[in-house]
Amino acid sequence: MTPRDLISVGVIIGAHGIRGEVKLKSFTADPRAVASYGPLLSATGEMFEITKLKPATTDFIATLKNVTDRNRSETLKGTELFISRAQLPKTSDDEIYIHDLTGTSVYGANNTLLGVIVGFENFGAGDLMDVKVEGRAETVLIPYTKKFIVSATVEKVIVDLPEDYLEEGKRDDI
Repeated sequence: MTPRDLISVGVIIGAHGIRGEVKLKSFTADPRAVASYGPLLSATGEMFEITKLKPATTDFIATLKNVTDRNRSETLKGTELFISRAQLPKTSDDEIYIHDLTGTSVYGANNTLLGVIVGFENFGAGDLMDVKVEGRAETVLIPYTKKFIVSATVEKVIVDLPEDYLEEGKRDDI
């Protein structure tokens, strides 16, 4: 299985309690669905099976099969959990998995090439495209919202950005 075949569905963000439970952040559209995919795979190849999932304040508390004490759960902090692409539900015609957009060229509304999507971030307020802009050392984060995205396919993403959006220090008011 190649890295492109693996889809990140969550991350263990810490230990909870003394019986090995973990705090889990879900990346799935329906956050509870993270437990429905069966065994999850870590980047190191270790398998984890969620046997119990309960909502917490902002994320979930998960019980993992064969993780029975706090010492073990503490070692799992930062472990990203993946599923095979084949396990994902089919998308409708107007849907796309943002994972599939990594490597896609980004164009301005005037059809000028801006750069390439190198990944996505989400700091709690919504998805952000991480774009490597032509001629710049640093990437630029562009909100993945209808306000900025004109169209998105796996071949091409067209954005409509404010005139000075790509200028350094001009994105404070967005």
